[in-house]
Amino acid sequence: MGRAPNFTLAADETLESLLGETYAARVARVPLQLGETGVDPFGLDPQFAKYALLWVAWMHRHYFRSEVFGIENVPKGRMLVISNHSGQIPIDGMMIGASMFMDAEPPRIVRAMVEKWASSLPFVSLFFSRVGQVTGVPENARRLLEQGEALLVFPEGSRGISKPFDQRYQLTDFGLGFMRLAIETQTPIVPVAVVGAEEQYISVANVERFAKLFRMPAFPVIPQWFVPGGQLPLPTRYRIYFGEPLTFQGDPDDDDSVIEEKVQAVRQTIQSMLNRGTKERKHIFW
Repeated sequence: MGRAPNFTLAADETLESLLGETYAARVARVPLQLGETGVDPFGLDPQFAKYALLWVAWMHRHYFRSEVFGIENVPKGRMLVISNHSGQIPIDGMMIGASMFMDAEPPRIVRAMVEKWASSLPFVSLFFSRVGQVTGVPENARRLLEQGEALLVFPEGSRGISKPFDQRYQLTDFGLGFMRLAIETQTPIVPVAVVGAEEQYISVANVERFAKLFRMPAFPVIPQWFVPGGQLPLPTRYRIYFGEPLTFQGDPDDDDSVIEEKVQAVRQTIQSMLNRGTKERKHIFW
């Protein structure tokens, strides 16, 4: 009987040391739309998310020792957080979420658009919804923005996260959907560049035949996974850069060529931030 209360107390004390205040005090400043059961319409449960945050917050502060730049650029109200994507598994998304909750003021809970295939995985889909992540379809994105949420989108999709090492920090093509959504809802875009994730798992190839066989977006070949302890990501230092918000006008139903010009402006901004971040760092581990 005493284990659960003891674990809860330990979790609260650990989070307080990582956040500089109690979890309850910090989450109280987050704009949420919770129902009578304490869960929002998309399944976000702040009490469940607290325990997930334990690991994420520790990784953010101590394992990756994340440095966060430009967090003051994060506006209040709805926003589209547009970032590069890398690292074979979406730790970069978790670290962006951690920085928004732990380093921004007021703190925000970021809602990420996850791949549709992830929703079909047992237990994973429930976990994602409880920590605030949502299946990446336009209807969900539009509704979240109407609620004033911060929505994280990786326009590279699986093409970005599964890049081999020799293509690190080279952005792949961006999808156009986020720009149409931003114009339609008059939502500012916050460009984000994550430096450090490309080296956490070094992929030397992507076996497309196996990816199709297992119905996965990619099947990377990562030699370190075959070394004892290599299943953990390398403790690279994360550097997360938040750029100034960008706003775009026009017709969301414009021809692809018109939307593409606006998308390229965002892509070039993030690529410039990546180039500057990789140039300024002295080492991948410190």
